Amino acid sequence: MSERVLGISNVCTADGHIVGMSRPAPARVLAVVGTLGLAGVLVSVFLLFAGAASAPSVYVPGRSGGWPAWMAGPLRNLGFSLSGSSFQTLTLLMAGSYLAVLLTTRALPMWTLALTILAAHLIVLLGPPLISQDVFGYLGFARLGALHGLDPYTNFPVRIAGDPVYPFLGWPYQHSPYGPLFTLGSYATAPLGMAGGLWALKAVSVLSSLGAVALVGRAAARMGHSSRWAVAFLGLNPVLLELAVGGAHNDTLVMLLLSLALALTATTASNPRAAGSLVAAVAIKASAGLVLPYLILAPPRTAGRLRMLRATLLSLAVLAAIAAIGFGAHAFGFLSALHEQQQLVAVHSIPAETARLVGLTGTPTWWRNVFLGGFLAVLLFTLWRTWRGAEWRAQAGWATLALLLSTAWLLPWYAIWALPLAAVSANRRLRGATLVFCAYALLIHLPLAKPLLSPPRQKHAAPVRIHRIPAVPGHSGLSGLNPTKP
Repeated sequence: MSERVLGISNVCTADGHIVGMSRPAPARVLAVVGTLGLAGVLVSVFLLFAGAASAPSVYVPGRSGGWPAWMAGPLRNLGFSLSGSSFQTLTLLMAGSYLAVLLTTRALPMWTLALTILAAHLIVLLGPPLISQDVFGYLGFARLGALHGLDPYTNFPVRIAGDPVYPFLGWPYQHSPYGPLFTLGSYATAPLGMAGGLWALKAVSVLSSLGAVALVGRAAARMGHSSRWAVAFLGLNPVLLELAVGGAHNDTLVMLLLSLALALTATTASNPRAAGSLVAAVAIKASAGLVLPYLILAPPRTAGRLRMLRATLLSLAVLAAIAAIGFGAHAFGFLSALHEQQQLVAVHSIPAETARLVGLTGTPTWWRNVFLGGFLAVLLFTLWRTWRGAEWRAQAGWATLALLLSTAWLLPWYAIWALPLAAVSANRRLRGATLVFCAYALLIHLPLAKPLLSPPRQKHAAPVRIHRIPAVPGHSGLSGLNPTKP
């Protein structure tokens, strides 16, 4: 009996893609489920951002400065609305559709995945900045330095209270915690005005995310893994779309540079340009430095490791020179700002939530130190394993998750730090753990989490300051916008 009569495919490629005159029934079912998943992602993203654009709501914290058309975006007049229940429904639909795509990527052609990822990012670009006011903080620090001649590492945005950006800010009493490369680059947005600056930063975030997706797909293919699964895992992730790109966060730039390092080391562990890429990421956000020691230890031989160490030190020297030229004696002032930031406690961080569960008053320092000790243990163990020859991407991924679980200053879009590492890794446990953490990052925004998370405000032990956030209907907090007074 012929293969065509039996319905058996002629060829099955290494990553599971089925080719031939006919396709077996399971493959057709997978294709249908996957297509529905892709449609579900697009529909939920569109309704979410069109609804957010329709009217001021808690989901667009930048509304504190007004509701100009340039912030709402071109989706504002489509007649949709966004409530607490609809936000929850759309987020869950997006997450469920995303999982359906991940389970069926072997039956989906790359071009459908690529077009869906591109379309989803375009929709996000057209909508208002969701959940966070950080993008206005970028504009505020840029205008502080470029238009008012004030160093953002030594001056608060409140110094420019008469500037048009001020009403949109959520952090008027904080120094810039961002690296010198990002801070200097953001100065280019100041002459564009408020509208131009916002759209420029949104475009940078979208392009960075798309670039990271392309690089991760390339890295996975070079490593012999499924490039389709890798691009779907990263490019359609709800945390990436809804929180990171949706809020125009500079974490997408860090993700782009990390993905570049992964692509550069896909076929050879000793590539000095990868070290330069990661150092550039550190010059945007210092947290990117966590991956650097793993990259240095990645080559199997001492000569290769020394080569990567030299490249790293040279890149750091170049970074220091740029910072000194740009900011003089305060070139590394962002480090002190980071220290200040780490004294805060995000309501939904794992240390804060677990402290509540065990009945502690607030999140005492000793409890935070327990989590810090756990992170250091994971860090040392994974570095030792990398030194002994374990796959460095997976070890760096575990360390990144450990950092996210241990920090008291957890903002949900930080989850994307682990996504590129998990996307190219063959470690299924790392992939699963990353997805679980992403699920938590989404869950804390939803009303259904109220019975488990965000109890009534407790008194926290000094000197910890509590990061409280605007409430959604039926829930006590969103993600991280306005700190309470210490």
